[in-house]
Amino acid sequence: MKIEESVLDQIRSRPRFKIYTEITREKYVEILKEFLKNQSEHYTGNINSETATIMVKSEQDYYWKPCLSLRTEHDSEENKTLIRGIFGPTSAVWTFFMFLYFIGSILWMVFITMWFVERQINSNDFPWALSASFFTVFFLALTYFATKIGQYQAREEMRKLRDFAEKSILQFEH
Repeated sequence: MKIEESVLDQIRSRPRFKIYTEITREKYVEILKEFLKNQSEHYTGNINSETATIMVKSEQDYYWKPCLSLRTEHDSEENKTLIRGIFGPTSAVWTFFMFLYFIGSILWMVFITMWFVERQINSNDFPWALSASFFTVFFLALTYFATKIGQYQAREEMRKLRDFAEKSILQFEH
């Protein structure tokens, strides 16, 4: 088993890793289902033939509750099974934060463009545009820090999920 993780993967908002293994995709799905069943007091999830979503059962339920998405592929170059793991919040939370980033970015572009055009034509129709663009940047920074706080709160569960992915396959490696 070979695990790859780069520095970039550690600083992303959705950290990733790769596991290369000799086990076939079909066998890995069976192993994963059995491992999840044996660990059912600690983990919950949904597993199908190509993807799996695993979550840690916990007492507290905060907004950035992490889940681990595992996807299996056949790597033809190394002739091994490649398991890609992505940590992140639930899809509803992820979509909400991406919506906030999208809206904030669009608003910033609109406000800064209004300010720039106003300066170019020597007008004073939108004196609030520069202030609004600064407020939008502040809003984007708050959104970013909210994601980092959520990741910080979820770091222990992310470690447990990483251990789950490694232990589920470790016992079957040579």
